[in-house]
Amino acid sequence: MKKSRLLVLLAIALVTGAAVGVWRWRVGASKSPLQFDTAKVERGRIVAKVTATGTLSAIVTVQVGTQVSGRIAALYADFNSAVKKGQVIAKVDPLLFQAAVDQAKANLLAAEGNLLKARVQAVDTRRQYARQKELFARKLNAQQDLDTAQANADENDAQVTALEGALAQAKAGLRQAEVNLAYTDIISPTNGTVISRNVDVGQTVAASLQAPIIFVIAEDLSKMQVDTSVAESDVGRLRAGMSATFTVDAYPSEVFRGVVRQIRQAPQTVQNVVTYDAVFDVANPELKLMPGMTANATFVYAEKDDVTKIPNAALRFRPVPGMLSAAGGRAGGGGRGGAGPAQGQARSSGGAPAAGRTGAESPDRRTVWILNGEQASPQHIRTGISDGTFTEVTEGEVKAGDLVVTDALGGPPSGIAAGLRRGL
Repeated sequence: MKKSRLLVLLAIALVTGAAVGVWRWRVGASKSPLQFDTAKVERGRIVAKVTATGTLSAIVTVQVGTQVSGRIAALYADFNSAVKKGQVIAKVDPLLFQAAVDQAKANLLAAEGNLLKARVQAVDTRRQYARQKELFARKLNAQQDLDTAQANADENDAQVTALEGALAQAKAGLRQAEVNLAYTDIISPTNGTVISRNVDVGQTVAASLQAPIIFVIAEDLSKMQVDTSVAESDVGRLRAGMSATFTVDAYPSEVFRGVVRQIRQAPQTVQNVVTYDAVFDVANPELKLMPGMTANATFVYAEKDDVTKIPNAALRFRPVPGMLSAAGGRAGGGGRGGAGPAQGQARSSGGAPAAGRTGAESPDRRTVWILNGEQASPQHIRTGISDGTFTEVTEGEVKAGDLVVTDALGGPPSGIAAGLRRGL
């Protein structure tokens, strides 16, 4: 019995000791000093830019089709062929169209013969009418004979007019047949390079509803354009005439340059994302660039030299409660894990991050924390342009070499800060 009591007392002592140890550990943790991650303020160059992806294409591209239906008898151009304006680049089988021309010529000859016959008859009836008129004047024939002669003459004159119309129709039919025959020669409408061929010899094309595309010709591949999709939040920073640089996967180490020609005011919406087409021209004298290549473009809209620049991580930092209490609540930003910017707050391509400011601050008014020894103090600044990594400081007591806080560890273990520390 006494042995059992001793075991119970020993167990109680062990539990009590463990509890005291845990309590002392928590008290010690609550008194752990703040530890800061910092970054250095620098002076240097900042380039603000907008990035976008686009597709290379020829400035002028012509689709060459056929006006007539038929079988492709020959092709005189292929992919990458250089062609001249007026050059025959394909041939539709002309047999049916030549037969139509021959038939139209026969119809024309028949119409000419009928007209000639009608004219001879008209002359004869006019002569008979004149004779009857003279006899009637001498009272040697009846009025009925004169009227019949006049009617016959008028009828033959009308027949001549009708056959003249038939002759004109026959000539038009022949002209149409000759044009259709000429359309069997597919002519290049411009100087350029064939970048697409859609038919083969022996294939039948039908032009009943629309002209089938046989070739696509790029007018001049030494001058190309890039069509890029720029987000609506960035399109206001672009303007015609500004420079642009881009790279393509085919030449990853080479940077190509161009000049913005226009910002097209035709929005394109894909999955509720609105973009605009920014078109810039590119010189391609060595013909390295090819139609359809994907271009990763960069537009520089602002750049400054020798400015004070602060890491964007410092602008995103929000102080923990221990820092706020030590600073007497003077900070302008919400605590890390505390009140922050509204959900869904946007960030532009080249602008400063939206975190780390309160609703009372304007977009260019920010608060950063400067580390002096082991103590961090808030400093209010005004920001300028940003390159996505650094942001210009235009106002504020921040200078090159200062250490700005980008993260903090330690502090009170209660509430949000304790949960944050456990997460870290």
